[in-house]
Amino acid sequence: MSAREVPTPLGPARVHRTEPAGDVAGTLVLGHGAGGGVDSADLRAVAGAGAQAGWRVLLVEQPWRVAGKRIAPAPPRLDEAWTAVLAQVRDLVDGPLVLGGRSAGARVACRTAPAQGAAGVLALAFPLHPPGRPEKSRAAELRGVGVPLVVVQGETDAFGRPAEVEAALAGHAGTVRPVPGDHALGRDPAAVAAAVTDWLAAAYPRRQVSGAGAG
Repeated sequence: MSAREVPTPLGPARVHRTEPAGDVAGTLVLGHGAGGGVDSADLRAVAGAGAQAGWRVLLVEQPWRVAGKRIAPAPPRLDEAWTAVLAQVRDLVDGPLVLGGRSAGARVACRTAPAQGAAGVLALAFPLHPPGRPEKSRAAELRGVGVPLVVVQGETDAFGRPAEVEAALAGHAGTVRPVPGDHALGRDPAAVAAAVTDWLAAAYPRRQVSGAGAG
């Protein structure tokens, strides 16, 4: 994995890049949550598995994390920095562009996917509502994606269990993949990664890397 800093209106962000061993099947750009950075177990597992499946993976470390701050800015500012990063890494986009992230990063990806021309969205631990406040639903962000969507959700996630996410997506395109664990998705990172790579293979079959012995 290599890293480089890129400028944004909110200060420098950092992009961590993981390359596949062979041809690039597509490009997966992921953001982190409001309570942590790109070192979370689920993001690291997805980055490794995605690269093994042939995808170029870019983990975006938001400017507030690069600056050492503990509290994330408001959603519009997160979107602004994310959009600026995407403009800086367009030269790295090969094949279908899938935007995603965990928790707050998943929300950013959902809100910005249409304008960025994304081919799909990967939401890890989407925070459908604050714990104990189902009336404060963020379902509109999921419903507005407009491209293939997968939500990998912990079975005991206090921010919305898989059944709640499925109900929120009723009548809209989207797949929910339950995995063991809570909002942190740290109980079984391998299961998270498998859910992601299975979805990528099904959603973008024409871009898969040739298997061993092909040709």
